[in-house]
Amino acid sequence: MADKKLTVEVVTPERSVAGKEIDSLVVPASEGYLGVLPGHAPLVTGLQVGVITMKNGGQDETIAISGGFMEVIEDKVTIMPDTAETAAEIDAARAERAKERAEERLEKRPEGLDAARAEAALQRAIARIKAVKGVR
Repeated sequence: MADKKLTVEVVTPERSVAGKEIDSLVVPASEGYLGVLPGHAPLVTGLQVGVITMKNGGQDETIAISGGFMEVIEDKVTIMPDTAETAAEIDAARAERAKERAEERLEKRPEGLDAARAEAALQRAIARIKAVKGVR
């Protein structure tokens, strides 16, 4: 089993974000974080805002995503998030400022605030910060 790998592909509507062989994967599925190892049963699941962690040879790679779907067939995993950013692509300071702005808007609740949109912005900023830090 040690020789078995997962082939993972992360593709948004705009671009291919990652395509590689890895040892294991953890994704923010619709009902919580879900781990995938070689030999996983076939699966299709929705994804929520969060962090994908791909493990390979003791190294972790993180990608912040927002929504989408994942399909597992044999040892091939296709992840189709609405948006995806690798940790290397994320400006940590900008993500921190976005988080602070969203928290302030939710706290002050100005007239005309779209609370669902502000909460979504907060969750995306938190996912970006976690991806940069390499945590879920």
